[in-house]
Amino acid sequence: MKKPGQARLDEFLRKDHVFLLERYFYFLEAQRQHGLLVMDEVEKAADRKFVRQLEAYFTKTSTGRYRTAWIVPTPFFVSSDMTYPVQAADLCIYCLNWGFRLPSQGMNGPTRTEIADEFGRWLGQLQFKGEGEKDGRVFQSWGIVYVPNPYAPGRT
Repeated sequence: MKKPGQARLDEFLRKDHVFLLERYFYFLEAQRQHGLLVMDEVEKAADRKFVRQLEAYFTKTSTGRYRTAWIVPTPFFVSSDMTYPVQAADLCIYCLNWGFRLPSQGMNGPTRTEIADEFGRWLGQLQFKGEGEKDGRVFQSWGIVYVPNPYAPGRT
């Protein structure tokens, strides 16, 4: 997906990151537990930019401020080659990317058959399922959401 040309968009989190924080918040809220953000470090400039985007989300938006009730808004950055839980998360993400599809949501790209056969159904059962609430309206929320263009306006 091509990123829009507006420089101001660099100040904001991408839609897929906001959806991730939304699902994480609902999970933590249901468990009544606080959660940390542990990120795989990349290059320092990219990590700093992401921290600025997170800070803007958690301080300048009412939704972000609300979600700090359960999410600690400052991430930890760790080196994945020295952190086994992050390596395990990377492996899970790899299996999700290559072995799980939601055709009803337009997610119908190619899979690696050996991963889809082994883990696809299990990943569908493992994903978070719960209720979300926005503007007084309760809705079903799923942990895995296909975002075809993380830069497009709107919810999908």
